[in-house]
Amino acid sequence: MAVIKPMIRSNICINAHPAGCAKETENQINYVKAQKAKRGTKTAKEGAYAPKTVLVLGCSTGYGLASRIAAAFEYGADTIGVSFEKEATQTKGGTPGWYNNKAFDRAAKKDGLKSVTFNADAFSDECRATVIEEVKKWGTKFDLVVYSLASPVRTDPDTKVLYKSVIKPVGKVYGGPSLDMMTGKIGHMEAQPAEGDDIPNTVKVMGGEDWERWIKQLSEAGVLAEGCRTVAYSYIGPSLSHPIYRDGTIGEAKKDLEARAKKIDAALKANGGAAYVSVNKALITRSSSVIPIICQYIGVLFKIMKAKGTHEGCIEQMERLFAERLYTADKKVAVDEDGRIRMDDWEMDSAVQAEVDKIMPQVTEANVNELVDMDAIRHDFLAINGFDIAGIDYEKDVADMSAID
Repeated sequence: MAVIKPMIRSNICINAHPAGCAKETENQINYVKAQKAKRGTKTAKEGAYAPKTVLVLGCSTGYGLASRIAAAFEYGADTIGVSFEKEATQTKGGTPGWYNNKAFDRAAKKDGLKSVTFNADAFSDECRATVIEEVKKWGTKFDLVVYSLASPVRTDPDTKVLYKSVIKPVGKVYGGPSLDMMTGKIGHMEAQPAEGDDIPNTVKVMGGEDWERWIKQLSEAGVLAEGCRTVAYSYIGPSLSHPIYRDGTIGEAKKDLEARAKKIDAALKANGGAAYVSVNKALITRSSSVIPIICQYIGVLFKIMKAKGTHEGCIEQMERLFAERLYTADKKVAVDEDGRIRMDDWEMDSAVQAEVDKIMPQVTEANVNELVDMDAIRHDFLAINGFDIAGIDYEKDVADMSAID
């Protein structure tokens, strides 16, 4: 038995709270159910245009988990999820995603929804074969495939070579303020430019090659329904972050993702389907907390967007993606001139960005709590790992690290 407190090292939380993760997953499910009632959302069984069988690759946290929750608990979809997690035992904790998946499956079962979660390497052909076998057992086909994988490494299924991704600028050093979310201290951080094979390796891991391989093998196996849609996630952000993101190594990977989306779209169109990249809003993630400038930018952004009533977290954004983009009554999907869904529209609003540009240079340790939404970014940072969740007794001993009750 032990009391579990967050273990934080250099803006990274290295442990998770089982009950907290489960409660936060339940909170997201309850939000979606409330939106379903508010919008009057109908399911496919009720004759509406809605997803029936959904595959979510990278289902355990962030946008992937939120997508799976929206599909299941607002639209009544049966889901298969894939993520690669460290499994918990009675005495050793697992990754947050392991607990999130367990909570999702429990809630789905309670509501009579079919769900299977595979703890496997989604980059492998063996995993693809397992998913194909499972959906064939169900006697159905996928009408939506969500691609939300974020991993530092990927093994090429053909060559068996292991590739590693990096978050680096291209051509020159990128530096800026480094905000410690827990203390409010502001330091200076620099990221050295990419070298050697950093760019192609990052594209290999975080680009669209694996997404394209998934759709190709699912199609060849005959498990994509007529009109199947697929969506992957990206980020563009403001000009101040472009050197480390859009114009950096990860940005090169996302550009590859967008290019491959067009190829996937062309392949799916033959059967009435489509492929999209959804450009999403900046949020606190494990990586965003250790990149120069990003954490401070997000804290300033949150404060501004809350004042305007446009702030969204993962679940709010994915619910809006499903309800106002992917599954509209006229079946049309609003996209920009490059064919991308812009869920970052409220973040990139010119008035919002003008305020960000005005405030960012003014932030100091003396006024950080006034200009930056420290409470929000600190909460989001902790909540990813099941901490700072209302209703959880964090002084209570946890007798079984594998239980989410």
